[in-house]
Amino acid sequence: MTHAIILFSHGSRDPLWRAPVEAVAAHIAAQHPDRSVACAYLELCEPTLADAASQLVAQGATQVTVVPMFLGTGKHAREDLPLLVAALRSAHPGVPFTVQAAIGEDPRMTALMAHIACEIAPH
Repeated sequence: MTHAIILFSHGSRDPLWRAPVEAVAAHIAAQHPDRSVACAYLELCEPTLADAASQLVAQGATQVTVVPMFLGTGKHAREDLPLLVAALRSAHPGVPFTVQAAIGEDPRMTALMAHIACEIAPH
């Protein structure tokens, strides 16, 4: 079974905005070469979630995990994402799609953000 990961975020017209999400994808690719990884965006830039999923399935993915790169479970993660994932399941009926909780809700992430926030910035 070939496991793929899609890092799903809101999107922006500003290409610099995408840099952190793309850095996470590059880190996954370097640390887990056995997993395919792609970024996907809800709006304002490409690829869409459907396009990223289709590309990964065409490359042989037999299981896909969607990771919402949101700090919390707002409207996009709570309402938009389930509809998009239902469409993925219809388009690729032989491929299981799972969705993780919003990345910012993971206790490890909140602990890391708190740690970073408490660091004293150099002058």
